[in-house]
Amino acid sequence: MKAIIPAAGHGTRFLPITKVVPKEMLPIGSKPALELIIEEAKRAGVDEITLVISRGKELIRQYFAGDESIRFVYQEEQRGLGHAVLVGLEALALSADDSQVLVLLGDALVAGCDASSEMLGFSRAHGGVSVIGCEQVPRERVSRYGVLEIADGRITGMVEKPSVEDAPSNLVIAGRYLLDVRVADYLRTQEPGKGGEIQLTDAIRRMLADGATVLAYEYPGHRQDIGNPKGYLNALVAMGANE
Repeated sequence: MKAIIPAAGHGTRFLPITKVVPKEMLPIGSKPALELIIEEAKRAGVDEITLVISRGKELIRQYFAGDESIRFVYQEEQRGLGHAVLVGLEALALSADDSQVLVLLGDALVAGCDASSEMLGFSRAHGGVSVIGCEQVPRERVSRYGVLEIADGRITGMVEKPSVEDAPSNLVIAGRYLLDVRVADYLRTQEPGKGGEIQLTDAIRRMLADGATVLAYEYPGHRQDIGNPKGYLNALVAMGANE
């Protein structure tokens, strides 16, 4: 199993500290947050991880130097999550045995469960289909996330950061994806969407339109968004409670 961890964002909400320390390297106890995410991937059986970083984040390379399961690739332009995932996919040494790739957002921790392992088990129990980790949020917060439309556990649609009125549900994508590697074909041809960026949700929606099965897995834990100071403080409390 191979994994991609997008970690190329500039961390503007954490300035000025992110002039020196990438947000993914902020500590949760004695370890940087990114190390906890990598450990989660390895527990799920991942043996090759591509970290997608940007110029100026060499501290990440320095910290993980010597870990032979990790490779690094640069996202030279900030063109959105879908583009970052594509950059990672094109850097992976995929073989004929690689039908899926795990994507773990570099600024999202999950407290209270082993999200990646559980998603893999859920996928295998349903024939190896794609799975998106999700959670429910208060309706007034849906505009911050990718929101899922669900029928009988299957994802039938998704909207990136909709208004409260346009949101199909309050079930949102929560930092973890287990995707068919053919998502790369859709990302290569994906037109810019919300915010002028290449959106991963847009590519997945096209997969759905072509008949792909993608299931929602509402994991029992809770995503901790370390991409902003308030979320980071919440993560310190939540992850500390699970030590």
